[in-house]
Amino acid sequence: MNIQRSWVTPVTAGAFLLSGVTGVLIFFHADTGANKFVHEWLSWVLLGGAVLHVLANLGGFKTHLTTVRGKSLIGAFVLVLAASFIPLGGADEPPFVQPIRALSQAPLTTLAQVAQITPEILRDRMLKEGLQPTSDQQSLSDLVGTDIKKQMHMLERIMVAAE
Repeated sequence: MNIQRSWVTPVTAGAFLLSGVTGVLIFFHADTGANKFVHEWLSWVLLGGAVLHVLANLGGFKTHLTTVRGKSLIGAFVLVLAASFIPLGGADEPPFVQPIRALSQAPLTTLAQVAQITPEILRDRMLKEGLQPTSDQQSLSDLVGTDIKKQMHMLERIMVAAE
């Protein structure tokens, strides 16, 4: 396989710069515009570049795998990767989760009040979205479950006035 280092290395370095900067911005909640989209989708370029970079430098990579230091470092990252799949109790949630949860657990009458609509309009919107409210004392979480993504999606659908 004839992989040209003259283009693989700059592509990998550029993709690393892009992914690193956007990742830091996202970490510190300072991302704007398309930062998150670019980070998520163009990180595939980094992955591809890294694979091609390893293939272009396969001899050197194999040499690293023969040393104690090389094996230890790669092994440590493999262990960290494996540990990253272990669920952590009490992990921090994004700041918007608690208000979404509170809105989703409120009675429909309270939710209608927050949306500045009548309970009847709220029930009509819910019916249009396929929900079957039977009481104004039900909550959105009673109707869609505890999945925060489903709750957010439904809140968006029912609280935004029809255009």
